[in-house]
Amino acid sequence: MLGKTAGGLFWMFRYLERSENTARLVDAGFHMALTRSSSSRDEWISVIQTAGARDAFMARHEEASAGAVVDFLLRDRANPSSVMSVVEEARNNARLVRTALTREVWEATNECWISLKEALARPLRERELPATLALIRQQSAFVRAALHGTMLRNDIYDFARLGTFLERADNTARILDVKYYVLLPSVMHVGSSLDNVQWETILRSVSAQRAFRWLNEGDVNPRAIAEFLILDRRLPRSLAFCATKIADNLGFLANNYGQRNACQDAADAIVARLRGNTVEAIFEYGLHEFIEDFIRDNNALARQIESDYRFYG
Repeated sequence: MLGKTAGGLFWMFRYLERSENTARLVDAGFHMALTRSSSSRDEWISVIQTAGARDAFMARHEEASAGAVVDFLLRDRANPSSVMSVVEEARNNARLVRTALTREVWEATNECWISLKEALARPLRERELPATLALIRQQSAFVRAALHGTMLRNDIYDFARLGTFLERADNTARILDVKYYVLLPSVMHVGSSLDNVQWETILRSVSAQRAFRWLNEGDVNPRAIAEFLILDRRLPRSLAFCATKIADNLGFLANNYGQRNACQDAADAIVARLRGNTVEAIFEYGLHEFIEDFIRDNNALARQIESDYRFYG
């Protein structure tokens, strides 16, 4: 496969995953603001920070109000990571690799762009926000369903999945990194009161509330949540799950092309580090430091994949 085509597939699905992740962040911030009106500004700043857009936002806005944050993250074309910006980039990349996609995947991507362009044509009123966020998640899910239901499990599929899981891992790690200050005091002060609303928000951001309750019978505690989001290979948005899928798809590419590249070694090293760890060891090392290391390694892996498969060559 041409490197340009591989890069188009990789970034198409990375952008689509980013649109859904941004919608999840805004949804979590919206529900937190409803339950904590006195500290809603801090929560919206947290959302912007998790999205990696705090500096860009503050350069354009004096205050992190709900309306300003929502507009910046969903509609603002000046923000390259806004939902509207990344969905348009996903569609542009889909057009670039049109011949590599089934008709169903292309049509789902095009419909995603058309639907969101209409839904985000004007600033959203507060009562419109939940339905619009649901629409963003739904449209991303339609493209993913078309991919799973109609595409061959070949190198095209592998590059699409690499983009998805690299972006998803980065998002989960950033949520944990921004919220780590909530976990640390609770761990240090065993038996102290736990802010369940804050924990529910963290789980809500990665659609893991119900799954966590199934496995933990409602026992909300910091170690269990950290272990679930970092090390549990059953959770589709955990760091361990994403890292394993990345390594798997890179392995399929290596077998398909008959050549092992540096990115395979880097991915295997990340998987080994996660599988060989415990939540106790992670907290002893420092949750913030561990997450920072993961984000750095995940970003380095993405760059290595781009280099090994000559996305821009």
